Amino acid sequence: MFESPTETLSPDARRVFDRAISCFTRLVGVPRWAAVAPGRVNLIGEHVDYNDGFVLPIAIDRTCVAIGSPALDARKCRVHALDKDESSLIDMTKTPPVSSNRGSWLSYIAGVIAMYQRELGVARISPMDIAVASSVPLGGGLSSSASLELAIATLIEQAASIEPDPRRKALLCQRAEHEFAGVPCGIMDQFISAMGERDSALLIDCASAQGHTIPMPGQEHAVVMVINTNVRHELSSGEYASRRATCERAIRTLGVGRWRDATLDILEISANRLDEEERRCARHVITEIARTLDAATALRSGLVGLPQFGRLMDQSHASLRDDYRVSCSELDAVVEIARAVPGVFGARMTGGGFGGCVIALVRPDAVEALTNAVIEQYRELFGRTPTVFTTTASPGARSIRLSRSKL
Repeated sequence: MFESPTETLSPDARRVFDRAISCFTRLVGVPRWAAVAPGRVNLIGEHVDYNDGFVLPIAIDRTCVAIGSPALDARKCRVHALDKDESSLIDMTKTPPVSSNRGSWLSYIAGVIAMYQRELGVARISPMDIAVASSVPLGGGLSSSASLELAIATLIEQAASIEPDPRRKALLCQRAEHEFAGVPCGIMDQFISAMGERDSALLIDCASAQGHTIPMPGQEHAVVMVINTNVRHELSSGEYASRRATCERAIRTLGVGRWRDATLDILEISANRLDEEERRCARHVITEIARTLDAATALRSGLVGLPQFGRLMDQSHASLRDDYRVSCSELDAVVEIARAVPGVFGARMTGGGFGGCVIALVRPDAVEALTNAVIEQYRELFGRTPTVFTTTASPGARSIRLSRSKL
């Protein structure tokens, strides 16, 4: 006997689901619940989510799947991460539940469990045996952590018969990442993984945690390409927290309540009261918030807005490279290679930086040329092969209803 999903999954999600089901049935037995949650790319609006700015991400068709059933040991959750080939235990007799070191993959799962225990009461959250598998690249800036958190949260909702509330779920997962993984992230990653929509980007106001859908151009007009440098980044290493602390100091000095109320004129007036790092970070945040709103306007205008959208992507990367200083030589090289290919509207790094991925918005007839140029030139420069794929705006986290079938 095996469990199959009753609804249609994307080809990627189906492959991940099949891997997770196979692992679970081998290690545990018959599953009862399943959930899927997507990774994301941020089209523009980088490092402004934790500064209460505006961001414009899409959920992508790379996913994390979590499979579960009531635990064989009533005191512990047994968790197997298929992609790491690691199994660990979470002690549910402790409050909060005990996991492993802060920032490890298991701490993300334990953190989500702890948040639901805190929100709903320990008695509502029973131990589960869980298997997780993912196609979201680890450390690639596509939010593998948020997709894991949202998949686990959705699994918990099924097991506890909790009415789904995507916004609450995103906020709980964000707090889990703060407290258990040690990453003071903004709301963007969890929000888009919870609330992504097919064929649409989401303009998120990170101050109010409200989102507005914006239709993406059809695949016959423009394609989102992801180029993974395969240089890993570690957000919990301290650079992320350092940038956030710098922004907090700068906004206090500027004397405005919110970054969206700051302007370059205000920055100029206060420049002598900021150190060099604070001035650079402030300039990035102020201009990136403005670029994101302009990019949303360009996207709303349809095909005529695509060239402007591409120019804003280019400007965003320059700001992240020169002012916020979260890029690296590999990301910069890929961006330059992409910009030289005819049919590329724009390109920029996406995610936390210091490695990870570049995204490009390109005409469909330029996909092959860009793929070949990036692979060839990146190999020559760095001696390694990037991973290149196209993606589409996809639905957010959701449960997968299981139906038992005969082999």
